[in-house]
Amino acid sequence: MKSSLAQPAEVREVMDIRQAAHYLGISADSLYRYAATGFIPAFRLGNRWRFRKSRLDEWMDRSSGIEEAPAPKLVRGAQKKPVRSARVISRSVRTGS
Repeated sequence: MKSSLAQPAEVREVMDIRQAAHYLGISADSLYRYAATGFIPAFRLGNRWRFRKSRLDEWMDRSSGIEEAPAPKLVRGAQKKPVRSARVISRSVRTGS
């Protein structure tokens, strides 16, 4: 006999309608409707809806206005601005040129 208080099933990367509805905390009927209208990211595998956890997480972040911080830009050596060394600057100040 299964208990309704049993530990929740592991969250998989690809979920069926029941697993995804549980993950999102909505009814399966609502999730069917959202998937059929394209409101929520989903794909069909045969005649069954499937949901990728990573795509659902991205969709929830976009929908709630949470954006990930952009990745820092890497600067290559050729792109850096040349910097005059302190020694070169101090020579030009001493000589007055």
